[in-house]
Amino acid sequence: MINVTVANFEAEVIADSHHVPVLVDFWAPWCGPCKVIGPLLEKLETDYAGRFKLVKIDSDQEQQIASAFGIRSIPTCVLLMGGKPVDGFMGALPEGQVKAFLDKHLPSEGELLAADEAGDAQALLAAGDTQAALNKLAEALHLDPANDDVRFDLVRLLIECNLIAQAKETLAPALAAIPRQIRFEALQQYLLAVEFVAADPRGSWEAAQFDALIAANKRDFDTRLAKARVLMIDGAWTAAMDELLEIIMRDKAWGDAAPRKTLVAILELLTPPKPKNTGADTGKAAGGIELLGKTVVEQDPQAQMVASYRRKLSMALN
Repeated sequence: MINVTVANFEAEVIADSHHVPVLVDFWAPWCGPCKVIGPLLEKLETDYAGRFKLVKIDSDQEQQIASAFGIRSIPTCVLLMGGKPVDGFMGALPEGQVKAFLDKHLPSEGELLAADEAGDAQALLAAGDTQAALNKLAEALHLDPANDDVRFDLVRLLIECNLIAQAKETLAPALAAIPRQIRFEALQQYLLAVEFVAADPRGSWEAAQFDALIAANKRDFDTRLAKARVLMIDGAWTAAMDELLEIIMRDKAWGDAAPRKTLVAILELLTPPKPKNTGADTGKAAGGIELLGKTVVEQDPQAQMVASYRRKLSMALN
């Protein structure tokens, strides 16, 4: 439990709520019900073992904060997540009702453990230990099967490790979901490209073999698509997208729009992950004033490249 004032409100409440839910207990020394619920909240903070952070604000001493939250009576508790209030309650509720309130919003123990495992996986990947990273992601998904971020990272890594059967099995639940997320459709297209390169004789062709056929017939879309898939698997993303754009500009509907679907998949796979939503890295103060978020995005070369090809695709389709 932390006592918060105007001086530390930004750091202890707004900033921290981007990492862990923060429950703010507005109280006053003269308030009888506050003396009942205060110890209960402290007990629950211990019982919940890090699933939320409790802070206390003396509404008499910190009237500026209390006014900003529209506090009319005490005790009042407000839960913040991602820098914003999401819910609250007034009065000295019994323990069961407070726990029900918390459980409605807080991540489960499984979700927290999964997040830890996923974080460890990223560190292992950065260190070059791919197998250990795979194991961590698989464990994270087992702990939290509804975690789409973990599922996406695991399937992508399985594809990159050429563990195709496992990748397809892990991807299947996401493809069955309605609506289907674009990023999982992208992984399906990635799998199709991998399977094509493995099964089709053209998967081992040199660029010159493709180029000779394309030079003879600019509308040899089958060869162009095959070349794009080979380039895609080789990591030559921009060259693959250029080839796909050539098809789309000549015939938008060819091949059941496979070139468009493949290009959209590449753009999705190349889109840099969104930065974690913290006041420090988005450039947003507590009041939500954007200071440098747009500048950061504009300076990211990969984001610039993705934006450029999205515009090219839009022009080709219009």
